[in-house]
Order: sequence, then structure tokens, then C-alpha cells
Amino acid sequence: MKKLNLLPLFATVILSTGILAGCGAKADNPVQETKAAVTESTADAGSEGNADSAEGTDGETDSAAAEEKETVTIKGIADLVPHSEIIEYVTPKLAEQGIIVELVATSADATTNEKTAKGEIDFNYFQHYPYLEEWNTTNGFDLVNAGDIHVEPITAYSDKYTSTEEIPDNAVVAIPNDGTNEYRALRILEQNGFIKLNEDTATTLSASLTDIEEYVRPLEIVELDSAQIIPTRADYDFFITNTNKALEAKITSAKLFSEGSDSPYANIIAVKAEDKDNPAIVALVKELQSEDTRKFIEEKYEGAVIPANLK
Repeated sequence: MKKLNLLPLFATVILSTGILAGCGAKADNPVQETKAAVTESTADAGSEGNADSAEGTDGETDSAAAEEKETVTIKGIADLVPHSEIIEYVTPKLAEQGIIVELVATSADATTNEKTAKGEIDFNYFQHYPYLEEWNTTNGFDLVNAGDIHVEPITAYSDKYTSTEEIPDNAVVAIPNDGTNEYRALRILEQNGFIKLNEDTATTLSASLTDIEEYVRPLEIVELDSAQIIPTRADYDFFITNTNKALEAKITSAKLFSEGSDSPYANIIAVKAEDKDNPAIVALVKELQSEDTRKFIEEKYEGAVIPANLK
């Protein structure tokens, strides 16, 4: 039998297979190559773009960084009127110095000094120094006065008379019954010729009716909780109260007489002893005591609040 030569046949099959395989590769590879090309192109473009962007913004970034200021935030509590209004007046000026003042409350309460002592806030602004001294003694803390800012002169008002000279003998006057404010009320009654206090009151800065040595003019004095004086003012010939209460109540009663800027009851910025020299606190007090702020207080409150007589 004649043998078939299968070698050419195998070669033909192998060749055909290779050709088909080659055709299949050409059908698949363009997609893969296109993806790769797009990826590579995008990456190249991105690299070039980033390089261009870096070249274009290096100067701007450096400039912005140079202009950017570090800031420090100090938190405080201040009464609404006039304290927080005065703080708000100086806030933009302090912001220019990189000091952000944040009032976390505009109503001080019995916990405000303790929050200051424990570092929950950096300062408070609602009280005078005699009150702070008494609070320190009672509670065992050591808050200090970082600066006198303003006086809310305790003032005699009347809805019946327009001057001190008009007040008749045996007039009835309401005064606050709390320790320091009662002394202040009695003191201005003394200064305006109604009574004479004993000598000890000048050093203790506290007084009650028992400390009246003489009634220079016949007068009936009614001691009241300070919150009750303005609501019941119609019952009296005149009444004595703190000007911040008068401002908040928006009363239009005639002002008869009041304390001056030399009052020992200037409202203060109170801080922990170790924070008194904190640069941010120093800057705050400096702005609050500035001539510009003093003018703001004088113009806005027209004597109801007066700048402290700085010592």
C-alpha cells in the first residue's frame, strides 16, 4: 500500500491555525491597546497639567501662606447690656490682630465665676471687683481683675419729680437690699444730702439701714430685692437701681443723681490669675480701655454707662 505523506497536511493545518489565531489577536488587541493608550494619554496629560498648575500656583500659594495669620480664640461670658454690646464693638479690631472673641453666653449666672476658675471660659465680664473679692473668699478661688472697663452708676430715678430739689420731706424711696448695692444706694443718698452714714462704711464698702447715723432730711427708705424695684416704682416718690436694669427695662424715668466714674464698682474683666498676662487677654483689655471705646460708651449710653476712671 502506498503511504500518504501527511507532513504537508499537518503543515497546512498548523499554518491555518496560526493565521486564524493571528486574526483573532488583531480583533481583540485594538480594544486593549486603545484603553491603554487612553489611560497613558490621560496620565500624561494629568502629569503635564499638574506640572503646569504647580508652576502657575507656587507663587500664589506662597503669597496666600504669607498673608494667612495664625488666630487664637478666647471664650467668655458677658451680660447682655451693656457688656456684650461693648465686647461686640471691639471684636472686629481684635480679629484684625488674629484674636477671635467668642461669647458663649450673654447672661451671667451663679456658675459663671466657677466656669472661669475651671478654665471652661477664658474671661467673664459682668461684675465689679468688690463682688469678685467676696466670691473668691466664699468659694476658695483666686480670680483676678484684668482691667476696669466701665461703671454702671447706681442712680436715683423718679416718675414724679424731675430734680432732687423737688423731692419733698418724708418722701418714700426704694433701694436694693443686697450688700454692695445697698451701700451704693445709701452712699449716694448721703452725697445728696438726705442721710449721714457712720464712718466704718467708708472702709467696709457695705451698709444697711442700721448704719445710718443721721437722717439729714426726713425720708422713708424701703429695702427691696433689686428685681422688684422697677416693676413697683409707681409706689415710691423715687427709686434707686443699677443702670443696666434701667437700660434693659427701657424706662424713661427722670434721672435725679448717681455715682461718678470714681466709683469702686467698675465692671471688670475677670480671669484666672495665670491668665492675666495672656497676650490675648491683655489685647482685649487694651481695646476695651482704648479712647475709641471710651467715646463709644459715652455716645451710646449718654451717661447711663460711663467709662471707668482708669487708675
